[in-house]
Amino acid sequence: MAIITCSRLLSYILSEKTVFTFGLALFLPGLCLHVAPHSVRLTWAEVLAYESRPNHSEEALLTLKLALDHALTGNPGLAEIRARAEALAAVPAQMGALPDPTVSFDMQNVPTRSFDLRKEDMTMLGVGISQAFPFPGKLALRERIAEKEALAAVDSVDEARLRLMREVKQSWWRLFYYDRALNLLNDAEGFFLQLIDVAQAKYKVGKGSQQDVQLVQLELSKLKEEKLNLIGMRHAQSARFNVLLDRTPESPIRIPSEAEFKLPTLVPSVLQAKALQMRPLFAQHNKLLDAAVARVDLAKKDYYPDFTVGAGYANRQNTPTGEVRSDFANVQLSMSVPVYADQKQAKAVDQRQSELLQEQYSLQDEHHKIQAEIAVKAAEYEHGKEKLQLLEHEIIPQAQQTVSSLLAGYQVSQADFSDLLRTQLSLFQYQTEYWQALVSTQESLAELSAEVGEVLSHE
Repeated sequence: MAIITCSRLLSYILSEKTVFTFGLALFLPGLCLHVAPHSVRLTWAEVLAYESRPNHSEEALLTLKLALDHALTGNPGLAEIRARAEALAAVPAQMGALPDPTVSFDMQNVPTRSFDLRKEDMTMLGVGISQAFPFPGKLALRERIAEKEALAAVDSVDEARLRLMREVKQSWWRLFYYDRALNLLNDAEGFFLQLIDVAQAKYKVGKGSQQDVQLVQLELSKLKEEKLNLIGMRHAQSARFNVLLDRTPESPIRIPSEAEFKLPTLVPSVLQAKALQMRPLFAQHNKLLDAAVARVDLAKKDYYPDFTVGAGYANRQNTPTGEVRSDFANVQLSMSVPVYADQKQAKAVDQRQSELLQEQYSLQDEHHKIQAEIAVKAAEYEHGKEKLQLLEHEIIPQAQQTVSSLLAGYQVSQADFSDLLRTQLSLFQYQTEYWQALVSTQESLAELSAEVGEVLSHE
């Protein structure tokens, strides 16, 4: 477990304080400032005020865990997929039930001249009931198909949840990076303002050049432009992030200045094996494959006839003279005859077999894609992890020492100002790359978690 804090980065970037001869002490950009003799310190947790977030002090901190909770409970896209799964869960019972019976009422052989129900011997009032019976095994297959599709829909909910968690994690870490980059820009801006004062003071006593001041002012303008670009990107990312959490796009978002993270050791082959067992997408495809097999069996069953059984009762009125007429009863059995099997049933079997092949190829294709994606993302993660460690343990400390040496030499006119400025800008770039590498590793872990179906980092 590691925690990103200002003090943590200080522990490996700062080995000593650089002191100006003019009584101004200064830490490196992106860390902390110290102005003698008042000992005013600004940390990352305190430097969060910039144009894109008005009234930020009234905003609640949105941790990654809280963001995930909001998304999983409120995201309408996930709720839509869940509602579809619930709807499909009600289908199997319907598919396994017999068709509704048919009840009929009729009047037979009524004379049209008199409409007298008692005049003719064959005039009668009838009632009947009939029930259709699919060939044995068809209902069970239809119910099985619906069950597999319903279970596959449940897996689709789990798959959608993984995708949503991946998007939330990646969006949160991008916002985290924007805040860290903006803080670096704020501190770098303060550094350059102070450096302008130093250069102007040296120029007034004849030990500096006016070009030094102009160079710093140019870099300061560039920083302001980059800051505007970052604020714009943060606004856009915030709007997209709010949509994931089912909030209005304009809702303010305040990301904590500290975040827990892990850098686990990953083995691609192990992750690929886990994906086969845990990824809901594979379970979904397997169930759809079972449903496709059942459809083939059902299509073959359609070669056999369906039956309809019925019964009826006909009442005859007595004659006008009072003679009693006997009532009639009837029973019927009918069945479908597949006389067009070559055009219908045979073609249906071909169709279902092709659909079965489609599902098999789709499962195989998804397997290959996910295996490749895991290999790619694992390689990206390892690259980002190595870069992060290189920046932390070698590049940034070396750049800091170089800046300290050049700054000390510049104060006594033994170092070129352009070298100092260029090295300081490089240090700022390395610090930015540090946050980029860190966020890249966490985004890769979020992607891998979704691909494998298992959380690979601390939430």
